[in-house]
Amino acid sequence: MKTLAFAAALAVAAISAPAVAQEHQDHAPAAAPASGKLSVETTPIGDIIKNEKAKAILETALPPISQFYDQIATMTLSQVAPMSQGALDDAKLKEIQAAFDKL
Repeated sequence: MKTLAFAAALAVAAISAPAVAQEHQDHAPAAAPASGKLSVETTPIGDIIKNEKAKAILETALPPISQFYDQIATMTLSQVAPMSQGALDDAKLKEIQAAFDKL
């Protein structure tokens, strides 16, 4: 059920993606640190999915997310979380970050 809710939330986000992009334009996420570390807080999803191992982590944790990459590529996972209707909560963000930290 959470997967369906997450997909529905991201579908709504896709419809309003231009508005969301404009809203976050002034608060654009910082680039990944020079060390190449990935962050759920600062790394845009588009950059995360360029790393095949990170992309696999993301798709394992949130299978429906792959269909929304084009709409949410400029956002961070933390920015997407409020639109996920609970599918991407603090615990899931910590789990994903822990997996990124092992890369």
